[in-house]
Amino acid sequence: MLILAGQGNPGPAYAGNRHNIGFRAVDAIAARWGFGPERSRFQGLAREGVIETPEGPVRALTLKPQTFYNESGRAVAAALKFFKLSPADLVLFYDEIDLAGGRFRMKTGGGAAGNNGVRSVTAHIGPDFRRARLGVGHPGHKDRVQGHVLSDFHKSEAAWVSALVGAVADAAPLLAAGEDERYQAEVLRLAPAEKLDPRRPGDLA
Repeated sequence: MLILAGQGNPGPAYAGNRHNIGFRAVDAIAARWGFGPERSRFQGLAREGVIETPEGPVRALTLKPQTFYNESGRAVAAALKFFKLSPADLVLFYDEIDLAGGRFRMKTGGGAAGNNGVRSVTAHIGPDFRRARLGVGHPGHKDRVQGHVLSDFHKSEAAWVSALVGAVADAAPLLAAGEDERYQAEVLRLAPAEKLDPRRPGDLA
């Protein structure tokens, strides 16, 4: 079993926020691979299904914590405990301000880099989980970060946002097979994005 958790805030008021791209990513995976209906589980909204890989089917659960972004760890820890899984069985999808819009990076372990949702997950299960970092760009100054991530994507960003979450879903067999480097490369192949400075305002849109 693989837990694919997205970070975001619950409710329609937040649905279009940069902070909620993690929710959009796991929704896209569940839709692409025909997961079952969404149910309230583990203080979140969950869908269960199977991702086909060359090595065979892999059971997976998408999870959108409804505890608000900064308390994501509570829901994630509950799901891992229920299925008796380790942190290595978790992939956390979240917005990354230190990557330009449309860029994508996988990593395992490390610090929170100021992300309170990642900090919450780490506090509950430790740091050794897999991280799918979805670039949303940086507003240019730390005082503007909160407003940036809690604002909606611009219309001009819609194309790359759609391409990125679609690529994350289409390439999911590599993720399910544990091939994170190949998964990252395939996502970037399917949704190419220039390597730009995330702190340049002109690079956000």
